[in-house]
Amino acid sequence: MDIGAGLSSLWSGGLIYIIPFLFVLTTIVFFHELGHYLVARWSGIKALVFSIGFGPELVGYNDRHGTRWRLAAIPLGGYVKFLGDENAASVPDHAAVARMDPADRAGAFPTASVGRRAATVAAGPIANFILAIVIFAGVAFVEGRVVGDPVVSDVRAGSPAAEAGFKPGDLVVSADGRPIAYFSDLQRYVSARPDTPITMIVERGGQPVELTVTPRVETQTDGFGNSYDVPVIGLVATNDGSSFRVEEMSALESLGYGFSQTWYVTERTVDFLGQIVTGRQSADQIGGPIRIAQVSGQVSTIGFSALLNLAALLSVSIGLLNLLPIPMLDGGHLMFYAYEAVRGRPLSERIQEIGFRIGLALVMLLMVFAFWNDISGLV
Repeated sequence: MDIGAGLSSLWSGGLIYIIPFLFVLTTIVFFHELGHYLVARWSGIKALVFSIGFGPELVGYNDRHGTRWRLAAIPLGGYVKFLGDENAASVPDHAAVARMDPADRAGAFPTASVGRRAATVAAGPIANFILAIVIFAGVAFVEGRVVGDPVVSDVRAGSPAAEAGFKPGDLVVSADGRPIAYFSDLQRYVSARPDTPITMIVERGGQPVELTVTPRVETQTDGFGNSYDVPVIGLVATNDGSSFRVEEMSALESLGYGFSQTWYVTERTVDFLGQIVTGRQSADQIGGPIRIAQVSGQVSTIGFSALLNLAALLSVSIGLLNLLPIPMLDGGHLMFYAYEAVRGRPLSERIQEIGFRIGLALVMLLMVFAFWNDISGLV
């Protein structure tokens, strides 16, 4: 498929791609910015604009607090602009603050204490994690979760598991000393350890057997034709109805499940980024808006709960992305505030300006790289 045909295929999907994509991205962006907005309000900082999207305004209104709520034409993000900000990235406008009267200056973002500014900035990513917890917990509470016992139905010939001595009927008990309760636990543990030996205990004929297996990275294709590099060992789960089942969960159990799922996604995302840095994973798996639109459309065909779970996954990813210590992102602002808290004074305006320019360049480079991966994926 050439690029033109790929884009044509994406466009021909029409609403199948666009509506799920807008739902997922708008939900994530709204809650991220809502975190910034609410903590700012609680801290006495005035918000001038709450925008979903960038560019020309499509619709909007002013609330009684003087905040302009707007929906913009380019739905690829959002921002909250506070009093005293020069732009949507919360770069301080010191000249404007100097011209303010005392009443306005008291509600300006740059004049707030470093603690209030840090809390306001951190609230955005934190809101992303809270959203993920709520979604995971809500879906689990309503639908339960599908679980399967870690029983081996088959061992693929020539696979790492076959070489390690696994046999059909083995019950996996632990991996590197960690208990394995469900087959999904085994999959998760293996997927995080490419080319890393894992010591497993299996129960065979009522007796414990120790086996050592090293996951091998292979390219796999999902039901939608998307290819991924995944560490595998070659074990096939049993499809026995008594082994795979739906477990109902109480509200408290669902909440705990939401926390554990969010932590797992966070851990895997950080690990994945680390493997990219060390060369153990390919950076071509980083996607941008086109890939998100594709995946959103594909996942929406499975059901609304699957689309919600995708939103939770992406919410964690966006929360982590914003915590990177890059000026222009929330993590960069927090880095500046940490310096200010330790030294008792902020960085000079000149150094901050240079930092924001470098941050802008890095963010633009990441966007171009992700967009290039998206286009390459259509070829």
